[in-house]
Amino acid sequence: MAPTIVEIPREVLETFAESDQYHSSFLVRPDEGLEHALEHSAESGLPGVSVSASQGKFLKLLALSIGAKRVLEVGTLGGYSAIWMSQGLPEDGELITLEISEVNAKVARENLARAGIRNARVVVGDAKETLASLPTENPFDLVFIDADKESYPTYFLEAKRLVRKRGIIIVDNFVQFGRVADENFCRPPTNRQFEYPTDSTVGSVRTLLRMLKEDKEVEATTMAVADMKGYDGFLYAIKL
Repeated sequence: MAPTIVEIPREVLETFAESDQYHSSFLVRPDEGLEHALEHSAESGLPGVSVSASQGKFLKLLALSIGAKRVLEVGTLGGYSAIWMSQGLPEDGELITLEISEVNAKVARENLARAGIRNARVVVGDAKETLASLPTENPFDLVFIDADKESYPTYFLEAKRLVRKRGIIIVDNFVQFGRVADENFCRPPTNRQFEYPTDSTVGSVRTLLRMLKEDKEVEATTMAVADMKGYDGFLYAIKL
């Protein structure tokens, strides 16, 4: 019988958050542009599902460490993670971020401008269609996927097509409070946007995991994360 993942006690989640905040108090410097992006997004009615500050810093460091010049993001929301990654690019670098909502895109553009980001472009439309239309002649160095979980397998295949050899693909929300590993988990999807884990969101991650098991074109691992957002994680993949 498959194991059942237990519910994480509230006190443990609070410990995750306090530990994350403690480390970030030393390692994440105050940034008016990033702080304004969170505030303006909330004031504009966007949900508070952006990456944590520590994960944003990780994405920036990742871009710096590989010398990224071109970054692709799937799922803009209010542009918070786009600001972080853009800070890791050189002046002649470029970030393209895909967003399905005109409302979110407007807020993101305002946040990017306020943060002084000039090398990011928000593209509105269905990400699957936009990705399919992008050429491979000028590949990306880094792809960050943080959009509707049900489309993760499609997004990953397109990201693999568009990233350079030894380029990196990060897929967020890959652990979902441990529910991806809980084969007894059952929670039907609702019509509420950004809600997870549900049967469809964990099912999509499991599908991608099965794909990766047979994929000889990438090497990948799951990195679990316990922070102010709770217990989740991300896929870290490198195209061979």
